[in-house]
Amino acid sequence: MLNCSIKMKHASARSNLRAFTLLEILIVVALVGLLAGLVVSNMDNIFGQSQAAMARLYVQDSLKTPLMRYRMDMGGYPSTAEGLASLVSAPNSGSGAGRWRGPYIETPGGRLPVDPWGEPYVYRYPGTKNPGGYDLFSKGPDKVAESDDDIGNW
Repeated sequence: MLNCSIKMKHASARSNLRAFTLLEILIVVALVGLLAGLVVSNMDNIFGQSQAAMARLYVQDSLKTPLMRYRMDMGGYPSTAEGLASLVSAPNSGSGAGRWRGPYIETPGGRLPVDPWGEPYVYRYPGTKNPGGYDLFSKGPDKVAESDDDIGNW
């Protein structure tokens, strides 16, 4: 009788030990693989939206203050020919050379900033989209100016 009760306790202890079956493990691995596939396939869409948001922020906000400071010091915005380079380095000669108080933007090595797609920002003064001011835009992911995906200050 004692021997029987020990066997019963041992059997009940073994039934309390539960483990995952191979089928359950395979289902979990398949679900994790499916989720990883969805994340990887949508990664380009996620990063594409953040690149456009970065370009929009830079064009509409980040360069607005340096251009306004330049305008206050020099009496007007830089011309299209002078471009954004006039925010980084002083003009060599001319009436405004003594009034320049820049650099108006800090860039590594004095290089002009580029958009998230590696292209330079396009600057025009006077603007065609903003006739009373300047046009500043990124060419967007297609890297072609005057297309539907341009990201500008208009």
